[in-house]
Amino acid sequence: MDGSKPAVRVGVFDSGAGGLTVVKSLMEHRLFEEIVYFGDTARVPYGPKDPATITRYALEALEFFRNFEIDMMITACNSVSAHALPQLRTRAEFPVHGVIEPGILALKKADLPLTSRILILGTRATVGSGRYQQGIEALGFRNIEAIATPLFVPIVEEGIFSGALLQSALEHYFGGVEAPDAIILGCTHFPLIAEAIGNHFPNRPLLIHSGEAIAEHLQRCGHTPKRRDSTKLSIFASENPEGLKRIAQTWL
Repeated sequence: MDGSKPAVRVGVFDSGAGGLTVVKSLMEHRLFEEIVYFGDTARVPYGPKDPATITRYALEALEFFRNFEIDMMITACNSVSAHALPQLRTRAEFPVHGVIEPGILALKKADLPLTSRILILGTRATVGSGRYQQGIEALGFRNIEAIATPLFVPIVEEGIFSGALLQSALEHYFGGVEAPDAIILGCTHFPLIAEAIGNHFPNRPLLIHSGEAIAEHLQRCGHTPKRRDSTKLSIFASENPEGLKRIAQTWL
């Protein structure tokens, strides 16, 4: 369901640490007084899992957030946004936002020629859903390629943002890919290796990621009409919360 009052406390949900890239953008824009972050670190990654399992995990996260009287929920996980958003919106008593639609709108806002080559990167669950492809085709783009890049998630979770291992993964996925004009970083982990992804292609394509896209989307929707002086952040995890907090200290 949707609501009209400005949100003060927001819950941000992700399969692991990647959703902290969304938190970073929300904090930079100072949209909320408080952010409650929940990473399902015990069950990351979601990408290889089937839609029914992803949906079950997402609904369990919804129950977790009911302990905090949040005004809005953001599913930072693209796999959840691809498969569980309708069920979350049906069950929730507050607005629930995913990250796929904002990413597509950010591409529209970029005003690229419709002949541009668009590359979508994501988990198998996200790419397999076709949500990004369908939305981008609806904008009029036809030169679209989507690649599942599941190795990027554990690489980022290990804190590897550069070096030989990452470069090997980039070559593995992009070896035969023609240079795109824009890349949709369709997983919240990927902005942390965005520089390496962009540098792989000689033309330095436009990079669109969920964090900045969702922040701008929420402002356009009018849910967060004024900037806050500061934002309180609380971090929870289904496993090793102290480890997630250490990652947050580094990334944020």
